[in-house]
Amino acid sequence: MAEPENRESETTRVATRLREQIIDGERSPGSRLVERDLAAELGVSRVPVREGLRLLAAEGLITPRPRTWAIVREFTERDVRELEEVRTSLDTLAFTSAARRHDAAGLARLERVLVDGEAAAQAGDAVTAHRSAAAFHSTVVELADNTHLQELWGTIQSRVRWMLSQHDDLLVVTQEHRGLFEALASRDEELVGRLVVDHAQTSRDQHRERQARRS
Repeated sequence: MAEPENRESETTRVATRLREQIIDGERSPGSRLVERDLAAELGVSRVPVREGLRLLAAEGLITPRPRTWAIVREFTERDVRELEEVRTSLDTLAFTSAARRHDAAGLARLERVLVDGEAAAQAGDAVTAHRSAAAFHSTVVELADNTHLQELWGTIQSRVRWMLSQHDDLLVVTQEHRGLFEALASRDEELVGRLVVDHAQTSRDQHRERQARRS
């Protein structure tokens, strides 16, 4: 029998692997996640797979089905609209707070994340660019220095990462991140607030365009 600590480690590994596959688009919306098949694929027992799927369901990335399977969540237009409403509110608080509270070390860390994203976008590396975009937003939340905000962000972080992965125009995203960074660095909270709203609109537009191409 696996020790609890080992099982927890296996659960984390399973959840991390499936999360990245879903966000990176390797597992498409509506695709089936069957415990038996995943256990064989990942080389673990069905217990950590079951627990990993529970974690992903709590994060809003999958939809459980009866017994031993689930499907990758299919986000509706309403899902996207509501997620963007929540994200915009949290982003506005995060970016304006970070503009007010950041220090030199935090700003340098944020710029490194931004530069990595710009390099990935210029190289056409969508997966790395999307991950860097998510890291940019998460780093801003850290710079906001608000424990309750960090806790709230944690509840939607995976869904926001999925939303950011819908961006096909990588250069537009990095350009907007550069503008946000510069406004944040200059502590211009009013400009930061306006840019956050514009950035959220870009997310909605890009998701809508991607859905239209699939129709």
